[in-house]
Amino acid sequence: MAGSYSNLSSPVRQLWAKSGEPQGHGLLAHMLDVSSVVEALLAREPLTTRQWAAQAFGLPESEVVRWLAALVGLHDFGKAIPGFQAKWEPGWQRLLACGMQVPAPVLGASDHACATAALLGPALQGLVEADLPWLRAVIQAISAHHGYHYQPVEVKGGAPLREPGPWKSARQELLATYWAVLSPQGRPQCSSLPLSAVNWLAGLTSVADWIASNTAWFPLGERADALADHLLAARALAEAALDDIGWRPAHALLPAGDTASINALLSTMVNRPEMEARPLQRVGDALLQQASSPCLMLVEAPMGEGKTELAFLAHLRLQAALGHRGLFVALPTQATGNALFSRAHTFLRQFSPGPVDLQLAHGGAAMNEELRHLRDINHSADDSVSASVWFSQRRRPLLSPYGVGTVDQALYGVLNVKHHFVRLWGLANRVVVLDEVHAYDSYTSGLIISLLRWLRALGCSVVLMSATLPRARRDELVRAWGGQPKDLPALAYPRVALVDAHAVHGAHFEARPLSPITLRGLGDSLDELAAQAMALVAEGGCGAVIVNTVDRAQQLCQRLQAQLGPDVPVLLFHARFPMDERQRLETEVIQRFGVQGPRPARALLVATQVAEQSLDIDFDFMLSDLAPVDLLLQRAGRLHRHARTRPAQHAQACLWVAGLLPGQLPELKKTAWGFVYEPYILGRTWALLTQEHTLQLPQDIDRLVQAVYDIDIPLPDGLEEAIQTFIEVESYGAHVAKVNKQRTESRQVALDPQDAPEDAYAHKPRGHEVEEGGIGLENCTRQGDDAVTLVPVAVLPDGRWQAGPAGPIFASDQALDDATARALYARQLKVSRKALVKHFQPQEPPPAFAGHPLLKYLRPLPLCEGRCAAGALQLRLDAALGLVYEKAASPVASKEESA
Repeated sequence: MAGSYSNLSSPVRQLWAKSGEPQGHGLLAHMLDVSSVVEALLAREPLTTRQWAAQAFGLPESEVVRWLAALVGLHDFGKAIPGFQAKWEPGWQRLLACGMQVPAPVLGASDHACATAALLGPALQGLVEADLPWLRAVIQAISAHHGYHYQPVEVKGGAPLREPGPWKSARQELLATYWAVLSPQGRPQCSSLPLSAVNWLAGLTSVADWIASNTAWFPLGERADALADHLLAARALAEAALDDIGWRPAHALLPAGDTASINALLSTMVNRPEMEARPLQRVGDALLQQASSPCLMLVEAPMGEGKTELAFLAHLRLQAALGHRGLFVALPTQATGNALFSRAHTFLRQFSPGPVDLQLAHGGAAMNEELRHLRDINHSADDSVSASVWFSQRRRPLLSPYGVGTVDQALYGVLNVKHHFVRLWGLANRVVVLDEVHAYDSYTSGLIISLLRWLRALGCSVVLMSATLPRARRDELVRAWGGQPKDLPALAYPRVALVDAHAVHGAHFEARPLSPITLRGLGDSLDELAAQAMALVAEGGCGAVIVNTVDRAQQLCQRLQAQLGPDVPVLLFHARFPMDERQRLETEVIQRFGVQGPRPARALLVATQVAEQSLDIDFDFMLSDLAPVDLLLQRAGRLHRHARTRPAQHAQACLWVAGLLPGQLPELKKTAWGFVYEPYILGRTWALLTQEHTLQLPQDIDRLVQAVYDIDIPLPDGLEEAIQTFIEVESYGAHVAKVNKQRTESRQVALDPQDAPEDAYAHKPRGHEVEEGGIGLENCTRQGDDAVTLVPVAVLPDGRWQAGPAGPIFASDQALDDATARALYARQLKVSRKALVKHFQPQEPPPAFAGHPLLKYLRPLPLCEGRCAAGALQLRLDAALGLVYEKAASPVASKEESA
């Protein structure tokens, strides 16, 4: 058997994998390079990752790394076909000179990854002592390294037809030589592979190929004549590449057997000496220490009880006990992700005994200043936390052991989008925290159920956090993990439950009592809302008015500003501002109404749902549009949130709710509230809360949420027949139909880890991520109206454009420098009004946008003197109000534009 390049036959030595002068990079050399990356990478992963792989693949634990390295290196076996080799003329001419001529039709098969899927099985079967289904699943995994699993009909067309015999002989020599160099010992002890193992291997293959294909790390050419020496040299290059990436050897933040008390851990976590654990954290910690296998922790607790610190504590305990590789915290929005990212940075900096990588994973991460700082210190030894630029590229953030982001980034792992399995590989063996799990519609909730099944199959532990959950939803989450809801102990609210492979545990705890909140109703008109807000602010203090649509917020803000004058600040906050202005406004909101800093004697915040979550703000009084009960309670949680002296008239917390008058169910179409929230849930909320006069939090949270969302609980007595019919017949029917439709659609698109690998993709649409563009359908993680992301630019008299009032000036038909592109990217805003999507989405982006990776999926919003005509709509970007629609095309408000 050839042990050196010089002993190979001429055709095999001339087979190339990477083009480039003078000789390119040989196929055998690239296969050995990739296998070296796998060995180096897995050596840096926790022992538990290798143990999971050994069990999943039925391989000897002592040999699993070498086996996986050998298998992954075969991913490009299909490059040894005429159709691929003819793509680089110098390499092709050298092969022809070796006598490897072929008829022209043979060149038609040129997809090398598909050729791997078609040709490798028969060639490998004689070398590998494994059952055929096991081999087929392995080949399915490694041949998917360009992003998608091949379907059987595609594989049939992957092999060249009537290929001359010398090509088959060359491939067999290549394979035999390669396998002899790696020489994996033992044999697989399972007959087939689960889909979780297939996609884990597919993710590993793609990652190793990306690294080994980078010529800055792996220069072209043979590294030594002896193949064993080439392998040693490639391993050294792989180690250096991983060092350069910032892929560091795994280490636990808390060593196994550490006896630090919970108070000591929390004090270190938040960098505050002598911190005392809250009741939630104490009972949660006690449950965590009972976990003997990857587990599901379900936390139902009101705001301000320390859920985030418990999530970090869960990572410390579970990583130390179970060997998890890291932590990913998934949140509903970019704003909540940004807020948590800063806290995660502090947490890691306090605990990491050595350098760790931390990534922010969402669409706006490129504009986060804290992340940019961490990237700048990536190669510095002066800080224990950094952010690798390599990990931060598209689809890669979840590969980093530590991350914070939106739940969408994890959900793309269960959809058939390009390289979805790379995300699954990154999530495997992690502690994954899903916060605000009540905050999603039925479609996204269905995808979360699928995600839980995948996380369990991949050896993760999961922490689910919510203010409270409807009972049916809680049971569904437990079932997705493999637990039995009947085994959950009957616990009063607030509560924590833990489910592992052996038992179900749970505990109730005493939450911090809050002041009672008086509940009062108003009519649904802007006039009544504005009059009540002015009357309340006249008595002093800081108040919030939270409404359900941007248009309503803009109109209300204008009325209040005009009538209150400059003496009472009125701040407007919603999602229809450019991103940089929205971030500035968020900072101003926190500074003005947060726990620290001076507060104005009188002030109002007019906001949409963006003020519901993540912001630690506090108000003396609050007004709100009618919303689902759980969201109203979340809003109410910002009333008298912190201990402070209140104006005498606001000593008793009071929540005024527009549309909450007994006997007067609000008009849900005229207000557009029924397009933002489910009319059925709004109706049940209205019927229930009109019977309530005082909210006692947190005690009432669970009672009220269950009463609204549990359809078996009847509506209060005494409702007018027309109102009862509207809620229980008209709205209920539409609600059930919508929920069933969304759940069906989520099942249709989500991958199931229990499916057989050969069948799993047969009826799953191959598509692309939202706004990414690409082949097939747009596979979305959230449903709603179609949306388009715009970048407002000022059109100057000379035809050039300007990014923002004082931003850089540029020509739309010329390439942009990075600084200008970043300035434009920072100005983006998403809209979903149908007329706007119809107007802007079909437009081709100008060369300035199309030519830059930050902007190629965005569309410009050209503004002449601050205005733009878009069909029947007139758009105006107002410095104080945000994007204003001068002429509404429809009374329908989308969920995106409600915020």
